[in-house]
Amino acid sequence: MGPFISLLVIIAMGFVVLVFLLSFIPIGLWISALAAGVKIGIFTLVGMRLRRVIPSRIVNPLIKATKAGLNVGANQLEAHYLAGGNVDRVVNALIAAQRANIPLGFERAAAIDLAGRDVLQAVQMSVNPKVIETPKVSAVAKDGIEVIVKARVTVRANIDRLVGGAGEETIIARVGEGIVTTVGSSNSHKEVLENPDTISRVVLDKGLDAGTAFEILSIDIADVDVGRNIGAQLQTDQAEADKRIAQAKAEERRAMAVAKEQEMKASVQEMRAKVVEAEAEVPLAMAEAFRKGNLGVMDYYNMKNILADTNMRDSIAAMGSSGKQQDAADKQGEK
Repeated sequence: MGPFISLLVIIAMGFVVLVFLLSFIPIGLWISALAAGVKIGIFTLVGMRLRRVIPSRIVNPLIKATKAGLNVGANQLEAHYLAGGNVDRVVNALIAAQRANIPLGFERAAAIDLAGRDVLQAVQMSVNPKVIETPKVSAVAKDGIEVIVKARVTVRANIDRLVGGAGEETIIARVGEGIVTTVGSSNSHKEVLENPDTISRVVLDKGLDAGTAFEILSIDIADVDVGRNIGAQLQTDQAEADKRIAQAKAEERRAMAVAKEQEMKASVQEMRAKVVEAEAEVPLAMAEAFRKGNLGVMDYYNMKNILADTNMRDSIAAMGSSGKQQDAADKQGEK
């Protein structure tokens, strides 16, 4: 039983080693490559394992490229994979470009892919142009009427400018700017409504696709609507602003007048205070004059008689004035 058990242990260990080798060495993938006419060594596949590269990610795209007649090597695909690129998408883009007679080399396709753009979608867009719909663009004609325009832009990918070229957002922004400029240069909004194709022609002639990854084929106006009367609204707002300014200035003048009145009242009160103060000093002066003999008793009585006579005359004048006012009021009542 001892030799038999040892033989079983050796067989089991050999099976484990064989399973490990088969899992590490992609023999099935190597056989598939040979059957497809792709010359790749088994040690090359083992080296991919050691470099932490999944062999199927390289061999399967290499088989497709070879069958399509592309001149692409395993080292190129592996280098692109190690750089973080999508090998399968690049090979599919190269095959699609070859079928569409679009000049596209592996290095440029790899650069486009590493730049973050979908190279396969770009090739497909070169064959089948894409329609970009702009949001509603608001513009104002010279007569002050707002015009709301919505456009559809047909673009085709430009393979040569995919690396470093601007994207769809730039196309939309430039088309919107062109619409605003064109509508703003129109004398009346009716011209825009009657000939919306004028916007398309003017905007298309501006060369808005310069520096972008696309080529603008056409610009079609999808919808034109009339908005608010911006000119009238601006005039109304200006009038309201002028009104508020005038009210503020009037309030300022009123406040200055009130301040002036208060100042005059303060001056009058100050003068009255001085008069009262002066009148309070009169008896003191008279007493001093009596003590020094500058004023006699008869002089004092004469002065008192003059003051009494003056007060009587004032009273008679006041009574006469009030009587005249009463007569005038009675006459007015009789009328």
